[in-house]
Amino acid sequence: MSEPEPEEPPGPRGTLRPTSARALTVCIVVGLALGWSLHPLMSRVAGGPPLVSWTQALALVLVAVIMGFLAWHTWQTVQVRGERLEVHQAVNRLVLARACALAGTLVAAGYVGYAVGWLGDESQNADRWILRAAVAAAGAAGVAVASLLLERACRTDGGEPRA
Repeated sequence: MSEPEPEEPPGPRGTLRPTSARALTVCIVVGLALGWSLHPLMSRVAGGPPLVSWTQALALVLVAVIMGFLAWHTWQTVQVRGERLEVHQAVNRLVLARACALAGTLVAAGYVGYAVGWLGDESQNADRWILRAAVAAAGAAGVAVASLLLERACRTDGGEPRA
């Protein structure tokens, strides 16, 4: 008499947790420190501070708009219409969201730190660099916020049937 074959246990179900506040806080602290130290350090090493162009600032604003649109479109698809994304699409959007949330936070804090480094500087261009750094920081913060919204839009019920 042969023994009945045991049922195979269900495969492991992966879960992803949202980007943690701890990771975002570390990015903020590191970004502020690096941005603040960049102006005096580069002035000593290279003879002048790195300059912030409008292209850098507006590129970050453009990325924030693109990420915001992707978050809205994903929210409409998954949450409003109740459709499921293809697995590779969901993974790609989650990875993109997490990477952009962390990078956006780090870059935003870096630009804020850079702007703070210019405060009190007697240079005739200090106001110009502070303004450009502030616009770039706002764009990068927009990237981070839109990315966190995209991450939230990708959330599903874990395959549970809807009531």
